[in-house]
Amino acid sequence: MRILVAMSGGIDSSVVAHLLKQQGHELVGVRFTLWSDPLAPALAEILPSKCCNAQTAARSHAVAKALGIPLHIIDLQNEFKTNVVDPFLDGYRKGLTPNPCIGCNRTIKFGKLTELMRELGCERLATGHYARVARERLTDESERMLLLEAVDAAKDQSYYLYGLTQEQLSKALFPLGTLTKRDVFSLAREFGVPFDEQYRESQDLCFFPEKTPERFLRRHLVLEPGKIVRRDGVVVGTHEGLPLYTIGQRRGLGIGGLRIPLEVVAKETATNRLIVAEKGSENTREIRVKELRWISWKPERADAAFEARTRSLSARHRGILRYDGDRGTFSVQAPLPPQAPGQSLVLYRGEEIVGGGVIV
Repeated sequence: MRILVAMSGGIDSSVVAHLLKQQGHELVGVRFTLWSDPLAPALAEILPSKCCNAQTAARSHAVAKALGIPLHIIDLQNEFKTNVVDPFLDGYRKGLTPNPCIGCNRTIKFGKLTELMRELGCERLATGHYARVARERLTDESERMLLLEAVDAAKDQSYYLYGLTQEQLSKALFPLGTLTKRDVFSLAREFGVPFDEQYRESQDLCFFPEKTPERFLRRHLVLEPGKIVRRDGVVVGTHEGLPLYTIGQRRGLGIGGLRIPLEVVAKETATNRLIVAEKGSENTREIRVKELRWISWKPERADAAFEARTRSLSARHRGILRYDGDRGTFSVQAPLPPQAPGQSLVLYRGEEIVGGGVIV
């Protein structure tokens, strides 16, 4: 089979390429340039980008050369800015806490790359994601694709893939979905893939070099200081700009010394006020979502039982989803802390990811 392999230069994608080559497939490698911060050109000299730096580029070329496969370098900076970075910044302007990885997977990694797969005459697209895909036969002539969690629960990335279409899933190969990270390290040694024995993976967003988005937001947004206010209207401090804070945040508010610990429960963009309340005082049994997407099926009833996550790898919560069109409310028995608008609620039935939506 002729397969397009996404080669980031990391240990996961490098092991994927070696595995598929070992299985006898014809491989075509692809690496993309996604982002170079125009407001911090000198920063790359100090803190290299997590996705597009010289070290990972060299590793991609080295693996491709070792395997004797072509490696295409594709510049997707304009597409990445339009589909990922701009919506990320716009979301923060609107008081949200966006999750750009979900949109990136849908539009860039499995959008543009699926198009490239066809252009290069490949049948499938392989990536280093920790997830699984299964084909479920419906009739002699029809089937549907199921998205499943990875075997390694600690590395599972299926949460970020709920936005993929049936067409995208039908072309996707996830060779690492049935492996543990320990297996991958072992294979890397076997294949001679270079990596640091003290290797530590980054779970941070790829398009800024810092660990948190604060400095990136300071570079790209106009931040207006304002008041930190309790629900009763009492001013307890001053914030540096609403985009720098998120729902549930307790540290870094600059309001220490209070007898009762406070947490962020709302961001009022119209008044530029950061609303805080006593921890746990605004816990809720309902999470509202919009832009609901269903992967392979949707419930016949407008109210159906699921388990759900509001963060990747966070605990699942059992509840009932009541939906109408692409909007719905997920109700749980035990109250949950306030959830950050812009993040995603992802729905599960056992190991299957059924769909998800954006929290409002």
